[in-house]
Amino acid sequence: MIAELGLAALWLAAGLCVLQLFAGVLGARAGDDGVVSALTRPAAIVQGLVLLVSFACLLRVFAVTDLSVALVAANSHADKPFIYRISGAWGNHEGSMLLWVTILGLCSALVAAFERRMDDRFMKSMLAAQAFIGLGFIAFLLFSSNPFARLNPPADFGAGLNPLLQDIGLALHPPTLYLGYVGLSVAFSFVVAGLVTRQAGPELARVMRPWVLAAWIALTLGIAAGSYWAYYELGWGGWWFWDPVENASLMPWLAATALLHSVGVLAARDALRTWTIMLGVVAFSMSMVGTFLVRSGILTSVHAFAVDPERGGFILALLALYVGGAFALFALRAGALAEGKRFAAISREGALVFNNVMLSAILAVVLLGTLYPLLAEAFGTRVSIGPPYYNPVTAVFAVPMLLVLLVGPMLRWKRDKLSRVRVPVALCVAILAAGLTVLVFFTEAGVLSTLGLALAAALALASWFPLRGRKLRRVPLALWGSMLAHFGIAVSLFGMASESAFSIERLVAVEAGDVVEVGPFTASLRAVEPVAGPNWTALQGDILVSRGGSETVLQPQARYFTEPAQNTSEAALLTRWDGQLYAILGDAAGEGRWQLRLWWKPFVTLIWYGALLIALGGLLSIFGHLRGSARSRKIREEVARRRAEKERRARA
Repeated sequence: MIAELGLAALWLAAGLCVLQLFAGVLGARAGDDGVVSALTRPAAIVQGLVLLVSFACLLRVFAVTDLSVALVAANSHADKPFIYRISGAWGNHEGSMLLWVTILGLCSALVAAFERRMDDRFMKSMLAAQAFIGLGFIAFLLFSSNPFARLNPPADFGAGLNPLLQDIGLALHPPTLYLGYVGLSVAFSFVVAGLVTRQAGPELARVMRPWVLAAWIALTLGIAAGSYWAYYELGWGGWWFWDPVENASLMPWLAATALLHSVGVLAARDALRTWTIMLGVVAFSMSMVGTFLVRSGILTSVHAFAVDPERGGFILALLALYVGGAFALFALRAGALAEGKRFAAISREGALVFNNVMLSAILAVVLLGTLYPLLAEAFGTRVSIGPPYYNPVTAVFAVPMLLVLLVGPMLRWKRDKLSRVRVPVALCVAILAAGLTVLVFFTEAGVLSTLGLALAAALALASWFPLRGRKLRRVPLALWGSMLAHFGIAVSLFGMASESAFSIERLVAVEAGDVVEVGPFTASLRAVEPVAGPNWTALQGDILVSRGGSETVLQPQARYFTEPAQNTSEAALLTRWDGQLYAILGDAAGEGRWQLRLWWKPFVTLIWYGALLIALGGLLSIFGHLRGSARSRKIREEVARRRAEKERRARA
């Protein structure tokens, strides 16, 4: 009954989508307040609630392990811990798409319920665009990926969730990424409405900015959570592999970062109108490309869903329809957009444009590296593209971008001179020079690691230079957020470069009592014993780790799951202020010996602490901009009230 209720709610949401689309188009074309067009906002709100009911039904059938539902039988088992039964609802193709659509519907409902800053015709156009996107994906669920399909007869036992997905990371990584993707769809719909109604000025940017920031924050957290999950779960000790599906999440983030800064310029200075509109289309395009890559079945990846080409063709058609249509609309209306205000090359706008170009270039590099192997394979040639391509080529654009980032936030709007900021620039140059000198002559770090460490140190200091000459109590909250986000970039960059430059790895075969030195630690294997969990058995190593008189026991595991049958490695991590010790238990090596893989990774945790700082900076910026918008709105209302009062008195 619950599954049928969920499916009925999905069909009802489809009908409401049609109503929202039809009513929004009528309102956008006529610009009137007719009965039908007036239903646009209510339809969006009710649709969001109905989709929430549908997803709640999916959670229910997974929670009770209803094996008469095909999706549950294929992705769950009664013996799984409850948290993994719940998170398993979106640890598959159909469930994750329903989550995607539900978040889209809820975002549309929030916009319909609370957004009042743009005129009615604009909002109806925006909600019509949202309905158009939602209708395509709901149709995809109903006709190609029904999450509520029944099994007759029901399965005796569930196949179980992939053991690699039986982790708290599944509860954090996909939902935050989907929030980011959907946030970009909202920005995309605002852009479409701006093109349709020819309202692409600062007011549009101010309305878009919180949504772009929210999407960017969610993508940042989602990528960081996925990176850390892969780092400790896969047992490879790496935090980024340039996997095609990793790239599929990185590309929207790069586009969103460029869009975020462009929106800021448009909102503050009424410049970069055309560029901002184009980036809004590109950012959503990258999220659609990522959706296609993950769900088409054309990729071999630990992240990819194994789906059939028919579903991939459906998503490809949606990609062509949405993105192609948006670019066609952009081509038709771009010429009519006002150019906006001009600015000098040496200005804050100029620095932002330069960094936007660099971000776009990095996006192009990643997109080419992701798609080229697929194109080559289509012509019968297998090509593998990995770090030897991505690391140096992206660095060509990332290093100049970071150098400009040192100075850009200190520059004035519209026009400035470098001589005015010569003291901060001199400090940054001195830090860079000193860092490079020390690293080149006293370490064996590689070129990219050396540049990364020196740039991180300079950027960490430069992040706070905008405070010069300001009273701290009067610094806007949005500026605090911007500085904190830039400081977070420096922290993450330092962690990345340190891990690459100074990591120490030991692969050894040891027996009980043997001692191994790795970095500043001494490790001794004490025993290997069998243990059992709720739905797995394992061999667990007891490793005594000591450093400076302090002792800790690490317990890495080699697990065996029966439903489905699969072996996994569970890393043991010891975190200290200056890095992490990473331990993996391998196979038996004969004669009572066991394989151990140990890494000492200096300052690796700064990668994810920096990501949290970046997200926190974005959150502060959202609050700051919303507070500023509310204050400006109150001022405008007060001015209008006083003007009306003055006119009333004049007439009297």
